[in-house]
Amino acid sequence: MSTHKILKITPANEALAKNLAKELGISAVCAQLLLNRGLRHPREAHNFLKPSLAALLDPFSFSDMKKAIALINQAIKEKKKVLIYGDYDVDGVTALTILKSALIKKGLDVSHYIPHRIKEGYGLNKNILQAAKEKGIGLLITVDCGTSSHAEIKALKENGIQVIVTDHHQASGETLPQADAILNPKLESCNYQYKDLAGVGVAFKLAQALAGKNLADELDLVSLGTIADVVPLTGENRVIAKEGLKTLTQAKRLGIKALIETSRLGNREINSTFVSYILSPRLNASGRVATAETALQLLMSENKEEALGLAKNIETLNRERQKIEAAIMEEARSIIDSEIDFKEHKIMVLAKEGWHQGVLGIVASKLADRFYRPTIVISLNDGLCRGSGRSIKSFHLFQALCECKEFLHSFGGHSHAVGLVVNKDNVAEFKKVINRFAREKMTFEDLLPAIEVDMEVGLSVLNEKIAQEIALLQPFGAGNPQPLFFTRNLKLKGEPQVLSRDTLKFWVTDGKNTSQAIAFGMASLKESLVSSESLDLVYSPKIDTWRDEASIILETEEIFLK
Repeated sequence: MSTHKILKITPANEALAKNLAKELGISAVCAQLLLNRGLRHPREAHNFLKPSLAALLDPFSFSDMKKAIALINQAIKEKKKVLIYGDYDVDGVTALTILKSALIKKGLDVSHYIPHRIKEGYGLNKNILQAAKEKGIGLLITVDCGTSSHAEIKALKENGIQVIVTDHHQASGETLPQADAILNPKLESCNYQYKDLAGVGVAFKLAQALAGKNLADELDLVSLGTIADVVPLTGENRVIAKEGLKTLTQAKRLGIKALIETSRLGNREINSTFVSYILSPRLNASGRVATAETALQLLMSENKEEALGLAKNIETLNRERQKIEAAIMEEARSIIDSEIDFKEHKIMVLAKEGWHQGVLGIVASKLADRFYRPTIVISLNDGLCRGSGRSIKSFHLFQALCECKEFLHSFGGHSHAVGLVVNKDNVAEFKKVINRFAREKMTFEDLLPAIEVDMEVGLSVLNEKIAQEIALLQPFGAGNPQPLFFTRNLKLKGEPQVLSRDTLKFWVTDGKNTSQAIAFGMASLKESLVSSESLDLVYSPKIDTWRDEASIILETEEIFLK
């Protein structure tokens, strides 16, 4: 076998799949894929396959939405100055763009504040009160932050500044800040039916309520921030992502059009993969190695030449980010080799002086994927040190931080992505305590990487109709992974080809049927593939339209050699 991953095949439910297939007029294969995603009833399955803007929820079902709109209307009437406090990632910048545009259209005097990732970090900080007072701000609105900013909001309120919080992060304590209105679907007190909106999704709902319409033209930004923040692409997020990707492809917004052009995606249909791995990293690079103001200016630009110049600047920043990231990855791997005991350290906590704080999250994510265990990466200095963490499927990293909060200055995030600030003197003890907690909660099986497959099929099952139905399940992402199939006992037919970027192209047969397969980044397996007696394949069938001739190609995820 070429991998140590555990293969997990979802048990089929033939009776339910047959019934669902009949009700919807689809294949049993597609019906089983829907069942695997928890869609058992024909109506909800139909809505999943054909999401509609009509499915967007009423923004006023947020518990505090009426309060928030009343505060904004009061600001309009009294000509108050408004400050939007954002965040430096794609979710925060897109949220800021949408809400600032909505408030400007209402005639308000609107300014914004994006904290510097390295100098200030995530969330409201001590500088905001002075900045708000200097600008004569009467109303402050947060986007993608604020739920845990008790002291900062209290200070703002004591100085006569009204506060609206729009956020989607979990509260780090039992109490909430004393804001005038809080829009956060994650709160137990919130009645909003869908709980997994990104920060930009919450800001979008406020903009919708303010405008009194669905604001479909803004879905390019909402989908961009939603996909970038890796929230589940289910329910309302699925509508946002599916409709928003269409708008992204049309690229009417000058900044997005320039970004797509400089990313070499022109004339391509923009999908969730392009957003996750090409567009989002570029926008994030702005806030990682410089300032997120560049990304904001790009998204709000109304001048073609300016937008193209900003997009080229972001391309340069992204290349710089890649160099910094590669250097830290190399040093982190060295620390793992010398300091990490995998029997003791269920969570890898890596710390070193001089690490650029802007790329810690990316490094943590890649290391968590590579070693399949939660990873926290900390940049050390003499005082307060910042860190980022990423987790694996079976471990709630935010809860783990809650158990270690006595050693942390501050922290926040989700189950699988966190940020923290810790005193240098507490790093060693924090490492011990969080690993003690992890050893109590995690089993040996939790640390074994698995590949989850939708079903086992023979090559004879695959055809263009099946591939077209699978495409209806897009966009793929968190909560709706790309469907994977498993076929065993295949034999190689012919000589594999090595293409550019370590891509392997080959043919496989089961003795009766033959299919072409492509494996990105697996060129190193060529010789092993040739010498193997047979192989099992995990893949997603796609329609290949090379030379305008449609055929099925198996986009390979894993190869098990025998």
